Formats: sequence, C-alpha cells, structure tokens
Amino acid sequence: MKLKLAVIATASLCAQLAFAAEPASCKAVHFADVGWSDIAATTGMASVVLEGLGYKPTVTIASVPITFAGIKSKQIDAFLGYWNPTMTPIIEPFIKAGQIKVLEQPNLVGAKYTLAVPAYLYDKGLKSFADIAKFSKELDGKIYGIEPGNDGNLIIQGMLDKNEFGLKGFKMVESSEAGMLAEVQRAGRANKAIVFLGWEPHPMNVQMKMKYLEGGDASGFGPNYGESKVFTAIPPSYEARCPNVITLLKNL
Repeated sequence: MKLKLAVIATASLCAQLAFAAEPASCKAVHFADVGWSDIAATTGMASVVLEGLGYKPTVTIASVPITFAGIKSKQIDAFLGYWNPTMTPIIEPFIKAGQIKVLEQPNLVGAKYTLAVPAYLYDKGLKSFADIAKFSKELDGKIYGIEPGNDGNLIIQGMLDKNEFGLKGFKMVESSEAGMLAEVQRAGRANKAIVFLGWEPHPMNVQMKMKYLEGGDASGFGPNYGESKVFTAIPPSYEARCPNVITLLKNL
C-alpha cells in the first residue's frame, strides 16, 4: 500500500515539478530522523517519492538538538518531525535568529504527545499528572522517557526540578523509543506500575492497552492530552534553492 501511494504521489507531482529548474546539488536531499517510528515512516515515504523523481535522499539519525543544529549549519535539508508544542522551546531560538524556517502547512494534525500509563494502572486510579506522586512507591519513583535531548524528556525533567505535581523525588529514566517500550512491555507482563512517554500516531496505541494522562496542560505537553501538530523544518534558503523538493514536502 505504501509503495502504491508513493507511485501515485510521484506521478501527481511530476507535472508540478517539471517546469522548475534546480541546481544539481538539490539532487542530494539530506533528511534527519530522531529515531521515532512515525518520523521514520514519513521520512521513508518522502524518500521513496524523491527516489522515483531521480533524487538521492539520505537520512541521518540524530537527537532533536543536533538535528536543529544541523539545519542551522545547512547539513540537514529537512526534518519532518517538528512536534508543536513540545519542541517549540528548543526550535524557537533558531527561528527567531533566522537560522531555521518552518513550513506553514503541518504534515500531520491531530497527533498527541504526553505521559501515559498501562490501562490496568489507569483503572487503579492513576488518571492524571496529579495522581503520579500518589503512586510513587509502586512506580519506584521513576518516569520513563526516550532518547537524551528529546523534548519530552526535557519537559519531564523540568517538572521534577520544579517539583510540579509533587514529583521532585522522582527520577527520569532515559533510553530510546525501543528501550522505553521494552520496559513498558516488561511491566505489562508483570502487571507492574509504569509511567512513560506516549504519542500518537504510533503502533504502541494498538499493540498495548494504554491511557494518556490528563492535567498536563501547563507542563509543556499542552492541553487535550498533549494535542500536537507536526511540521517540517528546513534551512531558510533551501526553499528558494530547491523549490521542487519543497513542493513535494508540502504535498506530503
């Protein structure tokens, strides 16, 4: 299905791209991927379409801060995973300095990113950010994040440092998407308590019974269970230099 969609997208975009001239350097498109499954899927789709049009896309795996630094230095041409609002404090200084441009149209709406728990723990009463401290003993004083430098991790650490929701005595466990999900699955098999970073779209939402926590509106995750939009970030000069690539990315 993904290949079929890519072929259709390639065919429909050819007419739009046929009359725009680009320098040869635009044939090499450098993407960044922070190791999230959803961003990998979006970047993979864009890469397939670009390859069909004769481009040579490459993908660099990097943390969020390194990705934005790479866009600033023009080593990265596009990052399809700027999650707003959680990444906004990280990317905002680059935008204000004119070092990163964000395409106006989001490539994904209706996403979410916030803390989550297994459904069995939710049913026991851990339903909100304010409930976490009540389960300190069962949770062993831990909240599980993903890779170091990630926006979600920074928000969690900020809550701990500021003692928001009475979480000062908690510790954040950093690892990776895969590492965190392995811990969640391990806890699930033993019916143990665990709080972790959850987001949608992601296979975790159908692979396990989980619930998102309410009450994190002011934490940095935002209202409506971390409701998010995902945007594409590029170097400011890239659109004028490689308009065909940007036309494709705007149509994802």
